[in-house]
Amino acid sequence: MEARIVKQIDTEMDMEALGGMLAPCLKAGDLVYLAGELGAGKTTLTRGIARGLGYQGKVNSPTFTLMNVYQAGFTVYHFDFYRLDEGGLLDLGLEDYLGREGICIVEWPEVGQNLLPGDALRIDIILQNDDYEGPRQVVVRGAGQRAQLIIERLKPLVNSGC
Repeated sequence: MEARIVKQIDTEMDMEALGGMLAPCLKAGDLVYLAGELGAGKTTLTRGIARGLGYQGKVNSPTFTLMNVYQAGFTVYHFDFYRLDEGGLLDLGLEDYLGREGICIVEWPEVGQNLLPGDALRIDIILQNDDYEGPRQVVVRGAGQRAQLIIERLKPLVNSGC
């Protein structure tokens, strides 16, 4: 049975806190996919991960730059595939970043689903009642042993935290 976490997140601060809880569960080479509508909270979650790893600078959505790099406890490569297609991903040189010394966080992974590794942590952020100001349901699941281990480490933190 697939390990997963389902959590209601009520505020932006809670979303960032969830990222902070996830951060110590991650290590170099991990791959995290973030899925959800525009404005759902993907970059906020990424900010929490970066902060949890010790990064104190600004965390922006890389919608126009395609990738932001945050030097934290690990290098965090933050990708946004929203404006790309599979051809654009091939030109990006993504394979140079995957499974290396950093953590890769990919927003809009469905764009590259045929090119991206399947072994990853996937976090779906779902708006409730199409309300951008309201709560979200966050579903954390993963494929592969590493993702399953991350989920098992994250469960007690989430259940006792935000």
